Amino acid sequence: MSKSEAARLVVAARIRRGLSWSEIADKIGAPVVWTTAALLGQHPMSQEQVREVCAFLGLDEAVAESLQLQPARDIDTARMTDPTVYRLLEALSVYGPALKELIHEEFGDGIMSAINFRVDFARRPDPEGDRVVITFDGKFLDYKW
Repeated sequence: MSKSEAARLVVAARIRRGLSWSEIADKIGAPVVWTTAALLGQHPMSQEQVREVCAFLGLDEAVAESLQLQPARDIDTARMTDPTVYRLLEALSVYGPALKELIHEEFGDGIMSAINFRVDFARRPDPEGDRVVITFDGKFLDYKW
């Protein structure tokens, strides 16, 4: 079974059972953003995590096998046009160059790792409308010559 087909079945099972992504993440003891990405096919899950989540969602062995596979991590151009995803790309397009300059000024010549990486998501109440808070927390890797 493809990772995209497994993801479709995971989403359907989550909705059918009335579960939130946070409830699933709590069940397997992993961060919610990582768990959601893994169940959507972007990370391989351990056998223990897969056993727990498939039992929780009532999913079969074919889904379990798929959730343990290494992902291709390619860019789905159709998904990039989704308004929420597009706005995230837009924010990085606008602020990416400034963040790059600030990273180099603060840390020197290097990059933020997306492998040794954490991401967090939160809702912050605001009188003008709730705010979305996304935190990228990546290890700095300096270029060594």
